[in-house]
Amino acid sequence: MTTEAPAFDLSRLLRPRSVAIVGVSPEPGSLGGAVLANLKRFGYAGDIHLVSRNRKEIDGRPCVASVDELPAGVDVAVLAVPSAGIEEAVAACARRRVGAAIIYAAGFAETGDAGRLQQNAIVQLAQDAGMALCGPNCTGLANLADGIPLTYESLTPPAPTDAPSVAIVAQSGAMASALRPALTAKGLGVSHVISTGNEAGLGAEDFLAALVEDKRVQAIVTFAEQLRHPQRLLAIAARAREAGKPIVLLHPGRSRRAQESARSHTGALAGDYAVMATLIRHQGVVLVDTIEELIDSAELLARFPQPPTKGAAIVTNSGAFKGFALDFCDNIGLDLPKVEGDTLEALRKVVPSFAAVDNPLDTTGQTIKDPWIFTDSARHLLADPNIGSLLVSIVPGGPAQAMAKVEALLPALVGSTKPAAVAVMGDEQPLPAEFAPSFRSKGIPVFRSPERALRALARVTAYGRQRATAVTATPKITIPDIEVLQPGVIPEYAGKDLIATMGVPVPRGSLAGTLDQAKAIAADIGYPVVIKAQSPELAHKSDAGAVIVGIADADALAEAWDRLHRNVANARPDLTLDGVLVEAMGTPGLEMVIGGRRDPEWGPVLMAGLGGVWIEVLNDVQLMPADLSREAIVAEILQLKSAALLRGTRGLPEADVDAMSAVMVRIGALMRKYPAIAEIDINPLIVYAKGHGVLALDVLMVTKE
Repeated sequence: MTTEAPAFDLSRLLRPRSVAIVGVSPEPGSLGGAVLANLKRFGYAGDIHLVSRNRKEIDGRPCVASVDELPAGVDVAVLAVPSAGIEEAVAACARRRVGAAIIYAAGFAETGDAGRLQQNAIVQLAQDAGMALCGPNCTGLANLADGIPLTYESLTPPAPTDAPSVAIVAQSGAMASALRPALTAKGLGVSHVISTGNEAGLGAEDFLAALVEDKRVQAIVTFAEQLRHPQRLLAIAARAREAGKPIVLLHPGRSRRAQESARSHTGALAGDYAVMATLIRHQGVVLVDTIEELIDSAELLARFPQPPTKGAAIVTNSGAFKGFALDFCDNIGLDLPKVEGDTLEALRKVVPSFAAVDNPLDTTGQTIKDPWIFTDSARHLLADPNIGSLLVSIVPGGPAQAMAKVEALLPALVGSTKPAAVAVMGDEQPLPAEFAPSFRSKGIPVFRSPERALRALARVTAYGRQRATAVTATPKITIPDIEVLQPGVIPEYAGKDLIATMGVPVPRGSLAGTLDQAKAIAADIGYPVVIKAQSPELAHKSDAGAVIVGIADADALAEAWDRLHRNVANARPDLTLDGVLVEAMGTPGLEMVIGGRRDPEWGPVLMAGLGGVWIEVLNDVQLMPADLSREAIVAEILQLKSAALLRGTRGLPEADVDAMSAVMVRIGALMRKYPAIAEIDINPLIVYAKGHGVLALDVLMVTKE
């Protein structure tokens, strides 16, 4: 797992003083010719060198016949040659000490083993020469901020703009090409468009690291089908969060699991996408589900650098939309704070007397006659300290009515530091040509769908809250040294011994090899007791009838002992037991599950959820980083759908969530200290009433080499 940045000077690639185009041709459809045309249109002021086997000059510029004839030390070579010629071209670039090469050609690792071997060969050539590689199988890159288009996509220099600039990094060249016009159509600037392709050399992380430090970039849009260096990405995300520069990421792959046959609840429920999402969100990356959210969230964050931490307000002139918005916002997790106090009184003076003052606020059809109701309503809501953002969702009406709404809304929305946007209902209904530009030129986003606007507001609000509550200090806790465990499933009794040394409460009891030993243990700890068969090959004991509870006395213990061994023999005739764990029965409480899982690339995460059989039925779990503080873990636990049970409901007492979080801090510290621990699953963890602690009834651990 690579965490270190490569030793390449990216400035030679992103801001080259000299460019060589290898394989240039004036013929229509020529990739090299398209790059040359782009550089000419943008007025690139650096040196341009052309390499062509059959041309002496192109467009009045001299050509050399081979890379070996180039001057030494060219910053970037654009390799517009077929895949069969790439290895020799890279070798020649290495001989001429070229700083970086862009490889457009496909036919490498994406095609299978043979292509991967070819790709590995060119990577080795580049690494030996200290040369950066972009691609292969990419469309190149364009530094539009400096006017340097190193792509074969036909580009036109963008018009000068004061609008915020967004950078695009995508492994897919087609996606990069689609995102650029989508963002510019919203009135934003685009500073960089970078297609990374197969990432044989440079990856998305390398470009993200450079863009985070570029003061001209307000936000970064990333479409990544594969995240190759998770630990480095997390470090870059932390830096971006500190710099207040949002990274908006769309990462396909939600359905793929890291372990198809996980041995524990934690492993099964913490698939690789869920782990990734947990860790990058905690570092302040805005993870989205759709291309629309990718574009829309980036626009809001670029235009409004201070993301909201409070919920949204909605102003509309449709009573029907009000009810829809309440349901929709509830589904997407965007809270709509209640209008109260001074804001309530101020709005009552603005809207018609028959209008209900609420959030969403229906200004009624009176706005046709008096559009300035929009002005005052928006101003009062934006001034409310309990409101973090504002959406004005309107039915535009005819051209004159639509422009009247523009005139009324601009004075209230322009200059707002809180995100303020306009959504127009009516789908593709034509609008006056000047409608959207009137807002966008003043920094106000316009959406043709209120649903898109609300989803984007939900994303940026979650981002704002995450930034505001980000915990960077790892809790200081001493974990005792433990003996290195054998790889595989660790029996319950050994797992309990380990967590008990860390101060985690477990039932009194010990391992018995014979019935007489079991009776002695039971007499010592007191009846009633529970007995459990113990073996590394018996991870889920209940399935084999290997757990018997509520044993009241010695005679019942003898009967249960025989029954347990018969059950195990029937279910697993080849199994040899380590022994039988005899424990005191725990008193009832709220059954929860906590655990940790180590993703091979992303590292450890913690999990909490409703325990017992309910974890499988409801799948109500919360993942979190393994280095959170107790306070942060409590906040995460209370995000569970079942959190009402922890808070106390229907006569139940408030649960000891503090004690539960203290155990999770210890589990996180244990996994950070011992990389050999792959999974820990405590299910159930009995959580008692506040102040009365917890008890770990069952523990499953899995270790690796």
